[in-house]
Amino acid sequence: IDILPGVYPSLLQKQEQLKRSELLCPSCQEGYAEVLPDSFPSAPAEPLPEFLLEPEDAFIVKNRPVQLRCRASPATQIYFKCNGEWVNQNDHITRESLDQITGLVVREVDISVSRTQVEELFGLEDYWCQCVAWSSAGTTKSNRAYVRIAYLRKNFEQEPLGREVRLEQEVLLQCRPPEGMPAAEVDWLKNEDVIDPSQDSNFLITIDHDLIIKQARLSDTANYTCVARNVVAKRRSSTATLIVYVDGGWTEWAKWSACGTECTHWRSRECQAPPPINGGKHCSGSMMESKNCTEGLCARTLAPGMGVAVYTGLVVALLLSVIMVLCVGVLAYRRRCRHLHGDITDSSSALTAAFHPGNYKPPRQDNPHPLHPSAPPDLTATAGAFRGPLFSLQQGVNDSPHKIPMTTSPLLDPLPSLKIKVYNSSTLSSLELPADMCISDGEILSLKSVGTVGRDREYPSHTLSREPGLSTSATLGNLGGRLTIPNTGVSLLVPPGTIPQGKFYEMYLIINKWDKTTLPSEGSQTVLSPVVSCGPSGMLLNRPVVLTLPHCAQLDTPTPDWTLTLKTQTHQGAWEEVLTVGEETLSSPCYLQLEEECCHVLMEQLGTYGLVGQSCPPQPACKRLQLALFAPRAPCLSLDYSLRIYCIHDTPHALKEVLDLERSLGGVLLEDPKPLLFKDSYHNLRLSIHDIPHSHWRSKLLAKYQEIPFYHIWSGSQRPLHCTFSLERGSLAVSQLTCKICVRQVEGEGQIFQLLTDIQETLPPHSPLPSGGSCLPSSQVGPYAFRLPDSIRHKICASLDAPSARGCDWRLLARSLGFDRYLNYFATKPSPTGVLLDLWEACHQGDADLVSLATALEEMGKSEVLVVMTTDGDC
Repeated sequence: IDILPGVYPSLLQKQEQLKRSELLCPSCQEGYAEVLPDSFPSAPAEPLPEFLLEPEDAFIVKNRPVQLRCRASPATQIYFKCNGEWVNQNDHITRESLDQITGLVVREVDISVSRTQVEELFGLEDYWCQCVAWSSAGTTKSNRAYVRIAYLRKNFEQEPLGREVRLEQEVLLQCRPPEGMPAAEVDWLKNEDVIDPSQDSNFLITIDHDLIIKQARLSDTANYTCVARNVVAKRRSSTATLIVYVDGGWTEWAKWSACGTECTHWRSRECQAPPPINGGKHCSGSMMESKNCTEGLCARTLAPGMGVAVYTGLVVALLLSVIMVLCVGVLAYRRRCRHLHGDITDSSSALTAAFHPGNYKPPRQDNPHPLHPSAPPDLTATAGAFRGPLFSLQQGVNDSPHKIPMTTSPLLDPLPSLKIKVYNSSTLSSLELPADMCISDGEILSLKSVGTVGRDREYPSHTLSREPGLSTSATLGNLGGRLTIPNTGVSLLVPPGTIPQGKFYEMYLIINKWDKTTLPSEGSQTVLSPVVSCGPSGMLLNRPVVLTLPHCAQLDTPTPDWTLTLKTQTHQGAWEEVLTVGEETLSSPCYLQLEEECCHVLMEQLGTYGLVGQSCPPQPACKRLQLALFAPRAPCLSLDYSLRIYCIHDTPHALKEVLDLERSLGGVLLEDPKPLLFKDSYHNLRLSIHDIPHSHWRSKLLAKYQEIPFYHIWSGSQRPLHCTFSLERGSLAVSQLTCKICVRQVEGEGQIFQLLTDIQETLPPHSPLPSGGSCLPSSQVGPYAFRLPDSIRHKICASLDAPSARGCDWRLLARSLGFDRYLNYFATKPSPTGVLLDLWEACHQGDADLVSLATALEEMGKSEVLVVMTTDGDC
């Protein structure tokens, strides 16, 4: 019998008492033997314990311990044994009750198992526990219950891929959920609605979590997402766009028409059985055919008298033609003779007279392109032929100093400037461009500029233009300040003491337009941020400034899949690498703090900067894009109607740029932009339009879809990119338009726009950007630009700048704030704490609450600084 030390069952105690009674009173036994009968009926024996509740397998979620419970009857004692060792008696929680039916004792015991206990177990076997229960009849053991730590990985082993399938075709969308404990359960979403195969028998979810659509229907065109979940977390796969299309088919031929005057008749048919849907192929073949309706025996007869009239007309026409030819010949002959007489002059009079006859002509040149720059006229020969008499009334042979060279003659002045008329922003909508073409707005913007050819043209200079909405400036001094370009995510923080005492500078911050300063991307590199100039360049700085740039790199993956590089432009216009994130050295001139949607650059040299990146093998990187749908401003007075979809970086500046452009073109945003993850997979972006009501509308697009090449999007140097879908309504009375526009990367993620609009209804302007009242001011000067008062800043720096043997100095503050990627940069500064606080100010622009900084200081044990912050600040 497995006996727990220190526990004595009642059976053993009774046996011991019986032995002691025999020793104390042996005579009593003889008396009993004489009085008592030879045998007594035996009392019913107590049964073995039976478990009414056994411990069950459990999972530890995060750091929460689990409870194990068991219940047995009859039981005098119950104890847990885990991994072969008894659990301490004090760790048991015991409850005892009496079964009202059997009268037996029911005992229940709980224990708690923590994450630490499970993690401390070494070996191949999982952590397990079981119950052992005692009664007078013996012991009983429960089943083992296993305790495991729950988790769910982030990455799916296989994600569903978008497809285009025919109507009634079987579709397989595969999904392998992330590894997890316990194993993840899988659901499928169709346009964010859970698919229930019991409600729709056309769907089937296999034991391997794949989704099968038995026969694809038009209504199955949607976005499909695989969702994995367990007790720890919930994960979503990338969205797969499924498009179900229908190829067009002919209807039967109509009846033959009546036989016409040309002895032919014809018939037609329509591509309506069924009509092409969701980009399906149009019917191949001709819509109309004709043939001879008399089997080749067509006889044409003329009415009486018609023959004479026909022949008379032919003769008259012939005579008129002959007369016209003679007239033209005579005129040409006279004109040629006149030219010949005009070219004949007396050579002697031409050499001696003070002036030439009025009908004098210079010798003809054989150059067919006299104004072509590659074939200039022979000025030497011409000057020799005309010499002095053409420009003076009388000159002698020795008057060469007063001769006027032909090269300065007004006859050879350049042509006057030729003004070229182009469309400005107000008339650009009438510009004839090829319909349904994917172009970059750089091409449109080049049409909007007004230029000249010749001397009056102003060539672009190296000076940076400061356009409204893309630049800001302020006069700053020793107290510092902050420059912000509203609604763009771009700002420049100039800390106090950056500018020498007594000096003032007109500082500026400019977002460069892509047609002026383009950041080149080399090979597989992609531009991730706007190109920003801050200045004046060459300005002497006493401490680093902080430049904040938005970026569109997707950074929420568990493993690094980006190699990010900061670049700067030299005065000669060339681009150079400043630093690569993760490869900093002591000679690196900058420090880059990376966040999910922006980066902050500590720098001591003002200039032009931009962020680029490329995939870090083996995982392909993803860029965050936005898809924005625009249409002409209502009311629409034409039968033509166009929808434009822009593919832009997911940054505030990129969206603002497109909104400003469309506002100038008379376009309106139909709904909030949709996000799209664009993967470095060399696959193009495909756009298609579906479900157009053909009874009232038709699409001018002949192809099934349009595509924007992968490199145009991935390079990031050709934006904003867009595609246009040109539509035509049947009549001006049609105002309702419903359709779907699908945008997806081939074998990647996608989005669907569900469009339902009235093109005659004037809607209020829709903008996803914050209103003017909620955005930060463009410039803040002096102490008002900073959240941390100067007095608190100095006391924090005085407390943390000096190295501490326990490490409770500026280095611990950097770790607490998440600024510890490369501590050597801060170590080289006179006040490392001051630079850290400058970076904290830039990272918390607009929401700089002192509580976050106070929490970091409290964790460091800097109570004296907390007292100062509480007294002087508003923490």
